[in-house]
Amino acid sequence: MQPTWRFMFAHPARPIALGFGAGLAPGAPGTIGTLWAWAAYAILRPGFDDAQWGWVMAAAFALGWWACTLTARHLAVADPGAIVWDEVIAFWLVLWLAMPMGLLGQAIAFVLFRYFDAAKPGPVAWADRLFKQRAGQGIGWAQGFGILFDDLVAALCTLLVIALWRWW
Repeated sequence: MQPTWRFMFAHPARPIALGFGAGLAPGAPGTIGTLWAWAAYAILRPGFDDAQWGWVMAAAFALGWWACTLTARHLAVADPGAIVWDEVIAFWLVLWLAMPMGLLGQAIAFVLFRYFDAAKPGPVAWADRLFKQRAGQGIGWAQGFGILFDDLVAALCTLLVIALWRWW
């Protein structure tokens, strides 16, 4: 089932999980969600110091866990592509920890993150499998956490590459 605008606004968890509409993109919703995250970060981040942004991230993670779990249940799919809050949280983490960097650095971070998230090499594939739904198992909080977890691992891989790049 491809979610619609009507579906998105039928429950308060859904706009969050679907990235306020980014997840409704007919193609590459993860990429659109990451672009949305980049734009939202650029708008929101200047209003917060590091400690406050840390609290924003923690609240966005907790709220996202709830929203992603319920939306996955409503779609009856453990990790639907339309759920993009995982990309939002993970890319915010990348930008928060890798800044300051110019537009080129941010674009490289975007490409690296999309690579790790989509191709799922090594540790990202492990994280993706860790909380997968088992046969006969409902979609629960573990699967909701799993939606977020593999993207956080992709963010950490991105940050590792950026750190090595800066160190070199």
